[in-house]
Amino acid sequence: MINLYDGDANVIGEVTRERMRAENLWHGCATIVVLSLDGKRVYVHRRTDTKDVFPGLYDCTAGGVIDAGEDPDEAATRELREELGVEVPLKELFASRYVDELTRYHVWVYEARTDGPFTHQPEEVASGEWMDLDELRVRIDDQDWPLVPDGRVVAKEWLSRFA
Repeated sequence: MINLYDGDANVIGEVTRERMRAENLWHGCATIVVLSLDGKRVYVHRRTDTKDVFPGLYDCTAGGVIDAGEDPDEAATRELREELGVEVPLKELFASRYVDELTRYHVWVYEARTDGPFTHQPEEVASGEWMDLDELRVRIDDQDWPLVPDGRVVAKEWLSRFA
């Protein structure tokens, strides 16, 4: 079960992930930009080919759907621990939303600073590597780079505000 949201980012109930996907219901996501300790590199990973949404594509954030009863802070901490095996302090940066023909969600964006090491969740992360921020700026604007579309939008907003 996951939190069900209204269009104003208020939790209005709970719903199964399957129903949320099938009916394109508002949900919440916690997303974490993982920067190196010196702030010059971002951790980029490739999603497994078995993911239900955007399989095999790259993502420059860790994160995921907010579970029923969780708040965004709890979800961000959980997702970072699950996906990359990291537990470090998180800094909340901003909240936004993402909408396309397949999904719509409220997103809370966080920053984590660590040099690892990382332990990938095998069901979600196929591989990962550091990328310089300058390279990320170039790749995000390259529509041929197979980056998750929501990650592209969130990362552009993050780069324009903070990097």
